[in-house]
Amino acid sequence: MKKATWNGTVLAQSDETIVIEGNHYFPAESLNMEYFKETDTHSMCPWKGKASYYNILVNGNSNEDAAWFYKNPSDLAKGIKDHVAFWNGVEVI
Repeated sequence: MKKATWNGTVLAQSDETIVIEGNHYFPAESLNMEYFKETDTHSMCPWKGKASYYNILVNGNSNEDAAWFYKNPSDLAKGIKDHVAFWNGVEVI
């Protein structure tokens, strides 16, 4: 079972993550959505497509754009549709 935590809070937990480029992508239903707020930030991956981001909000602290996902991934990355990955201090163990 993989677990994503930040500031001592479990953000997501699943035994069905998908690992791409060293990042664990958690199924959307495994997220504790009370800690996530979608932002207007986007980036482009040449093979996965356009990424969108969440801020993570825990106990009054914000971790800006610390989670990302692909609403409409490319055909090459269709397996990570409805999955979320983390960075910027979020620990995945």
